[in-house]
Amino acid sequence: MTIVTVTLNPCIDRTVSVEQILPECKLACSNVHDYPGGGGINVARVASRLGSKVCAYWSCGGENGQRLGQFLDAEGVQHQPIGINGATRENLIVREESSGNLFRFGMPGPLLQDEERQQWLQRIREIPPSVQYVVFSGSLPEGAPVDWFSDLLKAVPDGARLIVDTKKAALHQALEVGVYLIKPNVREMEELVGRTLPDDAAIEHAAREIIDQGGAEVVILSQGRAGVMLASADRMERISAPSVRLRSKVGAGDAVVGGLVSALCEGETLSEATRFGVAAGAAAVMTEGTELCQKSDTERLFSAM
Repeated sequence: MTIVTVTLNPCIDRTVSVEQILPECKLACSNVHDYPGGGGINVARVASRLGSKVCAYWSCGGENGQRLGQFLDAEGVQHQPIGINGATRENLIVREESSGNLFRFGMPGPLLQDEERQQWLQRIREIPPSVQYVVFSGSLPEGAPVDWFSDLLKAVPDGARLIVDTKKAALHQALEVGVYLIKPNVREMEELVGRTLPDDAAIEHAAREIIDQGGAEVVILSQGRAGVMLASADRMERISAPSVRLRSKVGAGDAVVGGLVSALCEGETLSEATRFGVAAGAAAVMTEGTELCQKSDTERLFSAM
């Protein structure tokens, strides 16, 4: 095992379609599908499909937790559930057929008890020494103290590089601890630095500021269809996303991280690994719901970049 992903607040993603969203009307739903969800879960699914040795750690509670475990078993994803009393949440993703718009409704998730948070800390401390990368991805559970998140990051054994893809207070905590890599979008970057970033020069300056202050060694800033900006101590590079038919953007950012960390484990340079991650993200938007990317699509798009 070379990758561990951490999903503190996983979910079942339920996707449905309606003809048009109208107020005060009973809307008939069709094309109902359930998928495993949550940032780290999706990263692990992608890395597993791409051939990496990965294990997903995740909070498991109630009937939804059991179903999520069954989904992962069916996909052949190695995982370690951490049992909790609360029920694993369910998110709703609605496609409006008349416009093609997606409406995403994220639920807060269960409150973790003190003993459950301690159990998480112990599990992180016991991550095997063979693990090269630990990926914390997704939101914190409802009411979880941000200093607990900081403690989790600090509990990762020496030798494993930390990748963090979260937002707001949790992302601030990651920079306080100091991590290998973060992957914010522009809005999240603005929240991090406390100012608007109106153009590329401002974005590059903000990324350099984070790196110089020791918050992260690498900043990969997601810019949607425009691709990503890769910043490190010795490079500033823009990587364009391949042009593909858009079906669903849900999970595309997680696919970027999954592709990136898989390529890093194969010994690729940071630049090439980021390109592979961007290809995985593009392959993910070609699929419905949170089906995520396929290896063949990812490799084909990467070869054409």
